Amino acid sequence: MNQKIIEEKLLRMIEDDVGSGDITTEFTPKKRVKAEIISKDKCVISGIEELKILFNLFHIKILESVNDGDRVKKNQKIFLLSGNSNDILSVERTALNILSRMSGITTLTDRFIQKAKKVNPEIRVAATRKTTPLFSYFEKKAVKMAGGDTHRHGLYDLILIKDNHLKLFRDVGDAIKKARESTSFTHKIEIEVNNVKDAIISAEEGADIIMLDNMSVEQVKDAVSRLREKNLRNKIILEVSGGIDLDNISDYSKLGIDVISVGRLTHSAPAQDFSLKIL
Repeated sequence: MNQKIIEEKLLRMIEDDVGSGDITTEFTPKKRVKAEIISKDKCVISGIEELKILFNLFHIKILESVNDGDRVKKNQKIFLLSGNSNDILSVERTALNILSRMSGITTLTDRFIQKAKKVNPEIRVAATRKTTPLFSYFEKKAVKMAGGDTHRHGLYDLILIKDNHLKLFRDVGDAIKKARESTSFTHKIEIEVNNVKDAIISAEEGADIIMLDNMSVEQVKDAVSRLREKNLRNKIILEVSGGIDLDNISDYSKLGIDVISVGRLTHSAPAQDFSLKIL
């Protein structure tokens, strides 16, 4: 994303927090100080580049920092900063919130990827659009930082025909035909199905990506087998989604699919804990 757009997003976050003014900091003496941000637990760090942009906007100098993607230890120093005490205090919570949220997502995504790739090195682990409004860029970036796939960022990325769309068509074949007629050749067509029959029809009708949604391990295994029997498997990208967790991702990864998408990477990742201390 363009740095100017990121700057605008960050400034809106500060504005949301500061409002008409930081009434505590206003009466606090202004001093040139140093401050450090410390990780309260081990994690895979994410959000460093975004915080560098934020600190630069407020003329806070970065003396030391780790890098995005680093594996940090408990009580490890993440940033050493120098600047006006009022500026540091005003951006403190926004900076920590971004770092906590992004690092939590990166750390959880890393755990999913490690489990999946242990049994299938070629598989992709992807996020979904179950993101926080106006914060989705940061959440998707955090997934990417761990080596995950961002999937689509918005409704404009590709055609994704889901269950609610399908209720408005005659069947999956009809939906794919209408999609082909209405969209540019530059847009891929993905369709969500929940049974083997619709997966086969979707492949025959020319879907680019088929998402096997909320299907059991045995159902997915059957779908892959049937698609291979009909020489359709290599014509499509096969994605599995719904109910995937750390306990079963290895089982799904063994089935010969291409992508596993996991909503909890963004909607349920536990935030990592960081603290900022003025020295």
